[in-house]
Amino acid sequence: MSSKILLVEDDPNLGFVIKDNLEQKGFEVTLCENGLEGEKSFQERLYDLCILDVMMPKQDGFTLAKHIRAKNQQVPILFVTAKSMLEDKIEGFQSGGDDYIVKPFSMEELYLRIGVFLRRSKSQVSNDQFKLGSYSFDFTNYTLHHGSGSKILTQKEAEVLKLLCENRDRVLKREEILKAVWGNDDYFMGRSMDVFISKLRKYLKEDSSVEIVNYHGVGFRLQIAQ
Repeated sequence: MSSKILLVEDDPNLGFVIKDNLEQKGFEVTLCENGLEGEKSFQERLYDLCILDVMMPKQDGFTLAKHIRAKNQQVPILFVTAKSMLEDKIEGFQSGGDDYIVKPFSMEELYLRIGVFLRRSKSQVSNDQFKLGSYSFDFTNYTLHHGSGSKILTQKEAEVLKLLCENRDRVLKREEILKAVWGNDDYFMGRSMDVFISKLRKYLKEDSSVEIVNYHGVGFRLQIAQ
């Protein structure tokens, strides 16, 4: 069964080129020309991946991502942007995005980004269960459980937390996390990674014995007091 992709791009020429190339690769692509149209389509169908332009009429990509996350925490979101400002990239991650690709880009680069997301999504079949103080983390279902309730994580949030769990009590260098989860360790991605760490700390705040310790300029360590 072919993977279903929601593509929201207001440039009709670029949208056609991306859609046509992805369909030649066997993907089933729904193309929408603005954020409101994209949101309506997402409400009506199930998708394996969302590719969202940032600057769009009626509703921008960041707002659309927030609405998608309100309904589905797990579907990967890839932003397509002409901007390279750090603030824009951080806003993208804060709104629920998992990765971004900057215009102009090659179709080969886009194929690689899509392939990473879909391979990981379809390979989560192992029973990756972790105990973190009063929390339990089910990586297979991207779910963090606590007595006060459960939280569904995004794919990238789950991958970062899993990496920390697997390396508990060891300082994970920033570049290790970036290469393992995002495939590169450039400066802008490194600053944006801090957004994910902040989110995880917020999710784990109910248990003071669980702490993600920051070693400034070096990395992070998951520490659980006995």
